[in-house]
Parts: sequence; structure tokens; C-alpha cells
Amino acid sequence: MKETKTMNKDKEKIFELVKDYYNKYHGNKEYKKGDYVAYASRVFDENEMINLIDASLDFWLTNSDYTTKFEEALGKNLGVKYVSFVNSGSSANLLALATLMSYQLEDRRVNEGDEVITVACGFPTTIAPIIQLGLVPVFIDITVPEYNIDISKLEDALTDKTKVVFLAHTLGNPFDLKYIKEFCDKHNLWLIEDNCDALGSKYDDKYTGSFGDIATSSFYPAHHITTGEGGAVYTNNALLHKIVRSLRDWGRDCICPSGKDNLCQKRFEGDYGLLPHGYDHKYVYSHFGYNLKATDLQAAIGLAQIEKINDFVEKRISNFNYLNDKLIENKLDKYFILPKKTNNSIPSWFGYILTVKEGIDCLTITNYLNSNNIQTRKLFAGNIIKQPCFDEFRESDNYRIVANLDNTDYVMENTFWLGVAPSINKEMLDYIIEKLIEAVNL
Repeated sequence: MKETKTMNKDKEKIFELVKDYYNKYHGNKEYKKGDYVAYASRVFDENEMINLIDASLDFWLTNSDYTTKFEEALGKNLGVKYVSFVNSGSSANLLALATLMSYQLEDRRVNEGDEVITVACGFPTTIAPIIQLGLVPVFIDITVPEYNIDISKLEDALTDKTKVVFLAHTLGNPFDLKYIKEFCDKHNLWLIEDNCDALGSKYDDKYTGSFGDIATSSFYPAHHITTGEGGAVYTNNALLHKIVRSLRDWGRDCICPSGKDNLCQKRFEGDYGLLPHGYDHKYVYSHFGYNLKATDLQAAIGLAQIEKINDFVEKRISNFNYLNDKLIENKLDKYFILPKKTNNSIPSWFGYILTVKEGIDCLTITNYLNSNNIQTRKLFAGNIIKQPCFDEFRESDNYRIVANLDNTDYVMENTFWLGVAPSINKEMLDYIIEKLIEAVNL
């Protein structure tokens, strides 16, 4: 007891020093007009740093108490039952799709060669797992200015091999969840929500990520909250959760957390496969899995971040609305197609997306903005099929296109986006508007 009191006192001394360090070296930094405006950056205070130090002093390193608390906090925030913290959003997408290929799903199992409906316009890690797991992506065009899947083409995409719909909420703007959920239910398809750019977005007053059979998040520094590297897979389905945990943790059958043994009290009593009776359940493997776990150090940061998520979302929406109003006020909608939110949604915007109208050169605009210290981004891969990673597939039957990808190609050439992150203040937004006005008048 005396040692614990001493340890806690020592920790408090360390935490006070960390707080002082944060205020001295990371506290509010004044923005001056013309300073670099990043599309996103880490937003944190002394609480993230104190949590990180606390976890490091415990020196558990791999997943432990902070991981459990973070998973519970994220689940409570989203309204989902089961959350698994992983080492990246990319791993989360791989894990989500791999889960649907488990033999434990019996007649609903997804098998190699089955088809997955998605879009070609987005970040490659929505598409990569489809290819990596031997499935066939079926690409549908998007609509502008929502930048989500054209739902009118869904029925045309169906074959007897279709098993999954796997879509991201583009830049935080939810896709039409009502229509797509009904479509999946009607045809007995799995729905994976890639929620990596949309944490805090709502559709019909429910959080995105809570509609699909399984969903994913990314906690890379640019995202709505950060753990550095990191991501999550979440679901309301107990069986899917069990498979996720198995695949994440080397494929093991045992559900005991790291450092704990025999929670079931039957560790040496089971029969598994062709193993001898009573084989140690800690070393029974029901899947060919991965090691995609994150660390308790990352979870400690995430736990402080999740407490800020509502403020972050409010700031993103405010920044988006301010940019939108200023663009209209300055008649810049003459030159750009402005973004439009999905009906019945409240997006937690990841960025403010602009598509140049005919006669405007997108490259000229973005070069001018970047030369004036305003960071821009393309809509990720543009058209993934035209990326070098698709060179070996382009003439094969390893993917299908439904109708055409005309809007996807237009976006690839004519679209970019700007930041609305909580790190961006009103002065930065005014500077962005000023330089946009100059850019269209070059």
C-alpha cells in the first residue's frame, strides 16, 4: 500500500512536468497570414501526453487496460456492442473482409472468386483487401456533388456471385444507407461500412458505422481522432466479433486477453481438430490469422482523443459551413461545383471538396494554392483502375465495371479538396478564400 502511494505521488510529479512541457512547447501557436495551412494535423493537449506517459510507466506496451477502456469508449460513442482496436485503418479493412470469409459463417461465407460491389473513386485500402483476398471488385460510378456510389446502378451490378457491398463514406458524407441497407437485406448481402473518413457522421440520427454488418475506422493523424497509427473494427454481431478477434490475434481460438489465462476454466479440457485431448487452448488456432493488434500506448492517446470527438466534429462542421458560405458570398460557385450532403445526414466532414467547372484548369488552381502554402488533396486514388497497381489486372477478368465510370474519371481530373480540420481557424479559412479568388482570376 505504501509503495502504491509513493508510486502515485511520483506519477503526479511526472504528470505536472508533462503538463508544463506541453504548455511550453506544444501550446497555442499564433497563426500569421501566409503561414502554411495543412489540410489536417494532430489536435491534442496535455491529457493525451499524460495518458501516454502513464501507459509507458506501466510498461505493459501491448494491449491492456487502456485498450479495453478505449474500445469500450469508442463503442459507447458509436452505439455498437463490439470494438476491436487494430494497428491501422488499412488493417481494419483487411480484417473486416477476411472475417466474412471465415468457415464459421457456414452458408453465408464469402469465398474466393465471389464479387464485392464498391466504387473506383476513393482510397485504395477499400479496394486492396478485395484483391488481396482473391475476390472480384465490381465498380460502380459515383454521383457528383455527393461523391458516393450511384445507387441507381446497384441492381445492374448483381450476379449470383455477389456477396458483399463494401463502401466508404466519402470525406465524411454518408452514402445512402437506407437504400443500400435495404438492397443488401433484399439480396442477402453483407455490408461493410468503411467509416475511416466519417467518424461522428450521422444518418437518420444514427452514427455511421452502426448500420453495416461490420465497420472500420482509421486513427491516422489526419483523421477525426488519432492514435498515431491505428484503427478499429466494430460490429453488433457477436459471431463476427469473435472471428475478428481470432483473425486479429494470430488466428487463435482462445479469447483470453494478453497476460491472462484460463478465463473459461476449461483451458486443458477441450477437443480441437486432430489435436490430443486437453491440448492447451491458448495454443489452439481456428483461423490462419494475422497479428494486427495495436499497443496500449496508442490506446492511451485514443482514450483522451475520444473525449474530444464531439468538439472535433462540431469544429469540422463549422469550418465546412464557413467555407461554403464564403464561396457562395464571393460567387465562386461560378467556377466550382460545391459539395452536397446526402439527404437525411449530418456529415462529420473530413474535407471541403471542389470540382472545377468547364473552362477551369484544376491543376492551375491547386498549384497556385500550394505555392501559397495552402495544402490540397486529390480525391485519393481518383480512378483506382488507372493507378499503376492495376497495371497487371487491366486486361484481365479480375474485376468488373458496371456501365461506365464517367463521373469517376471527371473527378480524377477536375476535383480536389481542402481541409476543415479542428486545427484550422477562421483566419486560415479567410486566407484560403482569398487565394481561391486570386486563383480563378489568374
